[in-house]
Amino acid sequence: MNINFSAEDLAFREQARVFFQSHFTAELAARIASPKTFKSAMIEWQKILAKKGWIAPDWPVEYGGTGWSITENYLYERERSAAGAPDVVPFGLKMVAQVIIAYGTEAQKQQFLPRIFNSDDWWCQGYSEPGAGSDLAALKTRAEQDGDNYIVNGAKIWTTYAQYADWIFCLVRTDPESAKQRGISFLLIDMKTPGITVNKIDSIDNKHTLNEVVFDNVKVPVANRIGEENQGWTYAKVLLAHERTAIAEVSKSAHCLSALKSIARQEISGGKPLLEDPMIQQRFADIEIELMALEFTELRVLSSFSEGKGPGPESSLLKIKGTEIQQAIQQLRLDLAGYYGGVLKGDLSNSQIGHEFGDQARIDFMYGRAATIYGGSNEVQKNITAKVVLGL
Repeated sequence: MNINFSAEDLAFREQARVFFQSHFTAELAARIASPKTFKSAMIEWQKILAKKGWIAPDWPVEYGGTGWSITENYLYERERSAAGAPDVVPFGLKMVAQVIIAYGTEAQKQQFLPRIFNSDDWWCQGYSEPGAGSDLAALKTRAEQDGDNYIVNGAKIWTTYAQYADWIFCLVRTDPESAKQRGISFLLIDMKTPGITVNKIDSIDNKHTLNEVVFDNVKVPVANRIGEENQGWTYAKVLLAHERTAIAEVSKSAHCLSALKSIARQEISGGKPLLEDPMIQQRFADIEIELMALEFTELRVLSSFSEGKGPGPESSLLKIKGTEIQQAIQQLRLDLAGYYGGVLKGDLSNSQIGHEFGDQARIDFMYGRAATIYGGSNEVQKNITAKVVLGL
């Protein structure tokens, strides 16, 4: 693995920087930030990336991947984060597409991959259930075959962006007599199918991103099953590895920490900058050291991608440390905000510290507590690491 920057790498970095500066405009950013225009604006942004050929860096080249080196991938993510540009919505491009590429039929690849690539279809993930979250293999949503169709009954929960979705990929139980990890199949379900109900869940940040999805005698063609019946757990593990790699958000954490340090350097109300406090310096340094170590773990995973391999147990390590670092940054930001972290946005004074830290610091801190839970709780990831890496 070589991450020294060649002249070609530096030229690519400049190309990426210019691209984001010219295409990710303040107007587009504002529309993505608004719930009313979020979906249309995100699709517009993803279509811009698709036109450039940068929408799916980790896809095989024959399906539209970039064929980037590990260094180019690294530089792209750094420039994207530095520009404040959002990552793609992962459920189609980074998750189900990987399963379709690896295990789908040729007909499934032709049907779904071009529409995912071009953001013509919006996807969501049907994994967690009211009684099956971290213990995902305990899922109870049933799919019983009836001729050329499955009849699906059950419910999924914490389903991000289901209110926008055209399709949902689901784990369903097709053999209730088998052991927990067996008897599970992987289905692709059209969200317009009769019998599907999406129930809104308001999260602690007062945003509507989460939902419950209920299936009541939903008819799904057997042709929409990925791979063999009752082997869905095998395919799901591939997808979960990609999800956990993405959840680490190494580039985003690096950008957030850099922005927070810039704010901490500012003089506040005639006093000393917060960054001159030795304890604050120590907390920044501790996070920076952890983040640097995590970056090299991420580069190992990217290196495996470049060699045609999927993410291995490193994805669990990325998920654990990545989310812990995110929470450490959120905690530091809230601590620096002081009493401004406890007031509502409408109550803020004209103080820069209040504006920068207060309202958003509190919201990020509260919502960020879930990071070590979703995508497979960190306790589960530690068990995976102990079993697969340490052989315990």
